[in-house]
Amino acid sequence: MKRVILGFLLLTAFSASAQEFKPLKLNLSVGYPTSGGILLSLEPKYGVSDQIDVGFRYELGLMGRPYVIDGQEAQSELRASSSYLITGNYLLSSGTFRPFVGAGVGLFTLVSISFSEAGGSTDAGISGGSKFGGMLRAGFKANHFVFGLEYNAVPKTRGVLVGTSGANLNYQRPNSYVGIKVGIDIGGGRYE
Repeated sequence: MKRVILGFLLLTAFSASAQEFKPLKLNLSVGYPTSGGILLSLEPKYGVSDQIDVGFRYELGLMGRPYVIDGQEAQSELRASSSYLITGNYLLSSGTFRPFVGAGVGLFTLVSISFSEAGGSTDAGISGGSKFGGMLRAGFKANHFVFGLEYNAVPKTRGVLVGTSGANLNYQRPNSYVGIKVGIDIGGGRYE
């Protein structure tokens, strides 16, 4: 961890000169996950250079997740989950329209979910937890408006449940999701 902080400070020190854009910005975004629901995110960022931003993304999601229990899909409720990621973006141009690509790594917190099997033979719940995962993104900035597409890669949750008949049932829950987001960057504009 000390090496990461030291590396960040060195990058900041060496890139402080000749910036055309203000380095500090805050991104506020709302989005739609492909599994249904809503995403809200807050991402403070620092412009290491005119084309590289590093930041920290906190995202809160309210999403529905299907489960597979012994080969049959089960329905679940909408539940909240959150993520805490260290992020980086590379801006591909320096005009007012700026396409970008980026990535992030960090912790995804999954909450417990209750569900019932399609046939009605199982009513159960799965406890939540935390998983290490990553994120890839692409999008564009137009002045302070931001549009992005993010793929959040999170390992599946797997386990065994005891059904109402007493039989053991294998379950799995996919945790990865794609988010389509729109937002605004506060700060970070050009120096006048």
